[in-house]
Formats: sequence, structure tokens, C-alpha cells
Amino acid sequence: MNGNAVRRIAVFGAGGGAGRRAVAEAVSRGHAVTAVVPNPATYPGPAADGVVVVAGDVTDQASVAALTAGHDAVISAVHRPGVPADEFFPAAARALTAGLAVSRVRRLVAVGIGTALDAAPGVPLHDTEGFPAEYRAFSIGHAAELAVWQQAPETLDWVVLAPPPTLLDADGERTGRYRTGGTGLLELPADAPPFRYADLAVALVDEAEAPRHHRALVAVAHG
Repeated sequence: MNGNAVRRIAVFGAGGGAGRRAVAEAVSRGHAVTAVVPNPATYPGPAADGVVVVAGDVTDQASVAALTAGHDAVISAVHRPGVPADEFFPAAARALTAGLAVSRVRRLVAVGIGTALDAAPGVPLHDTEGFPAEYRAFSIGHAAELAVWQQAPETLDWVVLAPPPTLLDADGERTGRYRTGGTGLLELPADAPPFRYADLAVALVDEAEAPRHHRALVAVAHG
């Protein structure tokens, strides 16, 4: 892909912290964006030029296929409060896999979770001793979603970007700097500030424009 070309990017979960910043980042680069949300009436703020806000269900294959037809890439930053994570995330992954096969969109960039990264080889953080039980189910849901994509056909070129396992900075301005690793937690200084949603959005759109990682879980953090 040519990162300088105008692209059509669909963003599922466009009303959330990562999703709406991914929309803004993509539009700032001149891309056309389809912002997919359950209810457009609740979309935060007016749609900017280059953004079309539509209703869609990320767990419905037909909805995914219809809304992504003619697009070059898809970003998924979804979650659904009130639905168990181990049900919602795999359902979304299955619908995205099947729907994108129909619309023939090959590139999928998804937001993961840092607690599903390895704290030791083969041991995700959520399986370590002392991990808070109240957060484990959500992390397990993300792991189940990843398992679906790992079994997806080779035609789906997916990547999951997992930020550090802490609350992200919702107010920090974009720096444009980040670094990526593998499936393990990236080492961070003890005094490192929270990773910014705005910089996560940069990483998401970079991978949608010009893929560097393929069919992999990838840690992302401060540059």
C-alpha cells in the first residue's frame, strides 16, 4: 500500500476513545472514513468533512460486509458494555472475518489489550499470580477474539495492536511517536506517563495505510 494515497477506511467502534481518535487521525491525512457506531445519534460531536457516520453491528456478518464494501482497510476499536467479553469479542471477530471475506477487504487493524500480552514466554499477564479477578474476564475475551483471527483464512491480513496494560491518556495531545514490539509486554520506565489515545490512533492508521505487521499480536507503547 502507498501510505500517501487517499484511502477509504471503515472504523468500527468509532464513538469510543480509540475509535474516534482513529477517525480524526485518518481524516487529518486526507482519507475518507466510514465511522461505524450502533447509533449515529450518539456519535460524539458533528461528523467532520470526509467522515460518514453510519449504524452498524460488528457482530453481524451481513452488516460488516455491506458497510465495508469498496473500502481499503478496516479498523476495529469495539467493545460492548453489558455483554460478556468472552461472548462479544469472539462474535465480533467471527463477523469481521466472514464479512470482510465477502467485501474483499484484506487489511484489518484491531485494538487489543495489554493484559493479554505475555508477561513471560507463553504466559499472558492475565494468567499471572495476583492479577485482579475483576479484570481477567475482559482480557480473556480479547484473547478469545485473537484466537478467532489466528484461525482466519490467509486472505485476511490482520494485526492486533495492544497498548500498555494501564489506563490510556484521553486528553494528551498527539506526539506521533510510538514503538512496537512482539507479543510480550514492552519495558517502560517506572515514571513513564500513560500512553496517549492520540498516539495509539497514529499507530492504527499507520498500519491501515502501510502495513508493517501481519497476522500478529503486536505490543505498542511510547516512542
